[in-house]
Amino acid sequence: MAGLTIQEIFGEKEAGLDLELLGGESGLGRFVQVPRIQKPGLALAGYTTNLHPDRIQVLGSTELSYLQQLHPEIARDNLKKLCSLNISCLVITKDQDPPAMLLEATEAGGIPLLRTHHQSSTFISLITQFLEERLLPSTTVHGVLVDVLGVGVLLLGGSGIGKSECALDLVLRGHRLVADDVVKVRMKLPAVLFGEGMDLLHYHMEVRGLGIINIKHLFGVAAIRERKKIDLALELVEWDAEKEYDRLGLEEESYEILGLAVPKLTIPVRPGRNITSIVEVAARNQLLKEMGYHSALEFQDRLEKRMAETAWLHAHTIIGDNLE
Repeated sequence: MAGLTIQEIFGEKEAGLDLELLGGESGLGRFVQVPRIQKPGLALAGYTTNLHPDRIQVLGSTELSYLQQLHPEIARDNLKKLCSLNISCLVITKDQDPPAMLLEATEAGGIPLLRTHHQSSTFISLITQFLEERLLPSTTVHGVLVDVLGVGVLLLGGSGIGKSECALDLVLRGHRLVADDVVKVRMKLPAVLFGEGMDLLHYHMEVRGLGIINIKHLFGVAAIRERKKIDLALELVEWDAEKEYDRLGLEEESYEILGLAVPKLTIPVRPGRNITSIVEVAARNQLLKEMGYHSALEFQDRLEKRMAETAWLHAHTIIGDNLE
């Protein structure tokens, strides 16, 4: 898993963390590798068994007031023990002033001591969201991501198969473009994949013969979306007359990204097929599946019941004829 240095977190301006450095500057090169936060209340009391040094440690009003009520010698011993565990950093919330003994311990241990004006709950929410975006696994996929009726549809296929043209047609029908050509995919907890466009390519689309166009400028902000959960993958392939394609929708395929499986359909492309309409119907069908209704399975059940009834009637007819 990738890591972030405390220097990078301290220097972050867009996330609204509003951090200032109070001490332990020599430890700014320490790493944070998990997006979880911990409040070291028990550690201040001397119990460090369940302390996670790789997490950012947040000190709120409760922790600081408890620290100040301890006997000075006990407090110093507990702080020395805490700072000996090679923790990533300590963050004080609500613009509180740190006790002198805390400044001394963090400076001696090379532990960065930071402060923010946010309340503990607000800061924990902000830093968790920031760390999740920066630390959780990510990758890039060659394809097009569109929001069709609230369903995140990832269009896959070889170069020139018509992914961008299909996405453009979907935009003309009122759907929204998320990313064209290169989709940046991030995993979000608990196990969800979100796709977005690369910074340089945001809102842009390449259409062969037309060139690069800006979807936002041409169709307005309602035609684009910053990011979208990936719900369905559709692979566009050249029609092969020798190949047998699924005609009932009973074959379950999946497309794996970052170890997570996304439902996948293979759509053969040939002149005369309206791929855009097929994508729209696939999105509607996916919504039904998520609501627990599977059209193909329902049809199969009805077919099997009808066949069973026919067999039963046929068997009883034969028995009746024999009795006569």
